[in-house]
Amino acid sequence: MLPIIFVLPLLQLIILSNAATFEVKNIKFGYIDNDQSSTSRALIEKFNASTYFDVLTDFSSEAFSNAAMLKGEVDVVVEIPRYFERDLQKEKHINLGVTINAIDGAAAGVENVYITQIVQDFNQHLKVDLMQISDKQVQPINIETIPLFWYNETLNYKTFMVPGILVLLVTMITLFLSGMNIVREKEIGTLEQINVTPIKKSQFIIGKLFPFWVIGMGLLTIGLIIAKIIFDVPMVGSLALMYFYTSIYILVILGIGLFISNFTDTQQQAMFIAWFFMVIFILMSGLFTPIESMPKWAQIITEFNPIKYFVEVMRMVMLKGSGFMDILPQLLKTLLYALVMNGLAVWSYKKTT
Repeated sequence: MLPIIFVLPLLQLIILSNAATFEVKNIKFGYIDNDQSSTSRALIEKFNASTYFDVLTDFSSEAFSNAAMLKGEVDVVVEIPRYFERDLQKEKHINLGVTINAIDGAAAGVENVYITQIVQDFNQHLKVDLMQISDKQVQPINIETIPLFWYNETLNYKTFMVPGILVLLVTMITLFLSGMNIVREKEIGTLEQINVTPIKKSQFIIGKLFPFWVIGMGLLTIGLIIAKIIFDVPMVGSLALMYFYTSIYILVILGIGLFISNFTDTQQQAMFIAWFFMVIFILMSGLFTPIESMPKWAQIITEFNPIKYFVEVMRMVMLKGSGFMDILPQLLKTLLYALVMNGLAVWSYKKTT
């Protein structure tokens, strides 16, 4: 128990203090430059010079940028209108189209502030440059950004959080129940009696874990009902797709719970170890803090975090209306995770005949 009490909390403190952050940075930025002028390129370069934006690519049309945002490839898309440079020199008012992924309302609000500040700074420098090259008094130029918040128009933080909390509800209950169930058999001495019966190992494990799989699916149903009735969270995508993915995801959690129970002798030990992994999984899943703002090494670690994929899928399907092909990468990784964890759990379970 001493390593569990002292070593594991220390590891949690070291890892999570560096990985979990509320700072919004490394914002995936795309743009549509309909003007292709020196002034429009200077504006894009202004974003590229910022430490908050990661300018990824330019899009030839709005359709391509919409598809990229649906897949989560970009967080912000700025559309520069045609004749941008000419109108700046002749008119006082120019509109820039800004599309922001607002599933995380708090992050979207910060991103909008960043964009506004950069545009205002660019506007001030441009006004000075025009005054220097003109012999007559140049009227002030106002560039106005028109933000369009996708997937969460009101920037309601509950819309962002409820799908994630639903993930925690399903994960924590199924993990703790499955992790402590077989350990309980060890404590009361009935596991040895089961081991000497003719029952096969696979039958015993399925009989132990299947009820918790059903409980997990029931928790998802209750959570979806509460999310709709109490929080009025939009459910744009397919409920069948959510249930299909969840049915595979719960197998991952049950496999982890069984694997933990095979190496613990008391329910207290199983609870400590399960909670240790849960804290790391939760805080490094993108539920509370954006994964893009974590250090590179932490982002690599999150690739082995099953909760990360569940959070992504729930938000994509519920809020974006993503289809099967959109969540296919997360689905394949989760399926592989389920096969590996349940394979290790079955292999590590010792049954004597």
